[in-house]
Amino acid sequence: MRVHLVNPSDTSFGTAVITPRWLFVLAAATPGSFGDPIICDETLQRFDPKCLRPGDVVGIGIHTGNALRGYELGRLAHAEGASVIYGGIHATLFPEEAFELGAAQAVVKGDGDVAWGEALRDCAATTLRRIYEGGRIGADQFLAARWDLLPPQKYMWASVQTVRGCAKHCSFCSVWRTDGQKPRQRPSDPVIDEIVELRRKGFRFIALADDNFYPVTLTDLKLAERQNNVAKLEELRSIRKERFELMARLAELPKDMVFFTQITMEAAEDTDFLDAMQKARIRGALVGVEAVTPEGLKAVYKDFNCSGEDLVVRLKTFRKHGVHVLGSFIFGLPSDKPATFEATQELAKKADLTFAQFVMLTPFPGTVDFDKWEKAQNESPTLVAGVPLTRYWLIPAQVRPKMFSPHPSMSSDEIRQRTQGVWDGFYSMRSVWERSSCVSSLKARVIFVMVSRLYRQMYANTGISTDSARRSRSSVWAGWMAKPLVKLFQGKPMPELVLPQRIPKKAVAAFNVLR
Repeated sequence: MRVHLVNPSDTSFGTAVITPRWLFVLAAATPGSFGDPIICDETLQRFDPKCLRPGDVVGIGIHTGNALRGYELGRLAHAEGASVIYGGIHATLFPEEAFELGAAQAVVKGDGDVAWGEALRDCAATTLRRIYEGGRIGADQFLAARWDLLPPQKYMWASVQTVRGCAKHCSFCSVWRTDGQKPRQRPSDPVIDEIVELRRKGFRFIALADDNFYPVTLTDLKLAERQNNVAKLEELRSIRKERFELMARLAELPKDMVFFTQITMEAAEDTDFLDAMQKARIRGALVGVEAVTPEGLKAVYKDFNCSGEDLVVRLKTFRKHGVHVLGSFIFGLPSDKPATFEATQELAKKADLTFAQFVMLTPFPGTVDFDKWEKAQNESPTLVAGVPLTRYWLIPAQVRPKMFSPHPSMSSDEIRQRTQGVWDGFYSMRSVWERSSCVSSLKARVIFVMVSRLYRQMYANTGISTDSARRSRSSVWAGWMAKPLVKLFQGKPMPELVLPQRIPKKAVAAFNVLR
């Protein structure tokens, strides 16, 4: 009985930007008695079901975007006599779908760090249950990934998780519902252990793959103080202190290492935190801007963000403290007008954003937006290729709409075209070259241009365009561009690298962490 772990994808580039961490965490969760699992990331190469033998177990992790391909893989694996077990956020939300369409024998819901091993042991004992409730485990149960199973020279960036969950409640995001609003934060020791292991293997660039790297805001602290909630205040201060301790230890790692994370706009108010990020060489952060108007922010329950000139000032604050921003914007909100697209592109330029992504409003399962949209659709259902629009992930990709929610003043095709236009403008060669001045050497500027072009190919041309030929060409070009970038991002392996010691309290204080 062999264990296979598969990350489904409709497109294989041969190389990838960031390691799919969950694959290697589940590899760590696989009991040693089963041997090392066989890992297949389809963003690198397609899974071959002919490699399976009767009695093997295939674990397939799915999110909404790759669910249809995941179900196809499950049926193929079942036909070869393998047992098929699903996990991931989509299987957590729609477990019955995996049984009906994906030939599932079992589904693991929630965190798989513990439940995956239970499912495998039951499978071997022929007592496999239909559903395994992984739930939300404590941070002390998070497993370190099996990075020793990484294929060499395939990923530009590695990924390490430091916290799960997000205290916010954005209408378009499911994280706070599935992973919880109470941050589950790992101690710094296991995080540093993983990072050191990855640097020993040659990874210099690490994504801190968190739902929100800034789990405690200054507003949270002030609110607890006003409420005189001593226990809550102590808890928040402890979480904050651990964040600073982690950043102090990151600063002790080799100086050629660079980190990237995801963070909320409120961190711009916390200059001590931004300074600690700079010292830790957290050089970039994805910041969910979402909309540039108060009406747009209110529509997505994100009115804690700023708009207009205040937004520009906030975003520039990150840059002033050495943190480059990948700004994320949503188009297709009810308040959007044709002028919104140009205004968004201008703001992104004015705010000195290093990178940006422009996505079309999509009602993802598990979100408030999806619940509202599904309820409205049920009153007047729409079918596409015989599939209800509320199950759009089951519609074949070649006929799947790009927009799902009707807009009060623009057609879906107009929104798609205008969104593509913003991508084209922001990532034009001239604009990219101007932004490349954020790095010093000519070599670094050339790399910046290559990364920018790759990002556009992978996330705009293959995702927004309705032209299948254009998508196919973009996939090929992305694969060719990614190969040399992998080598440029990799560093010389450091097998003798030792772990930095835990930072003494006095040194942490000197790191400007406590005020």
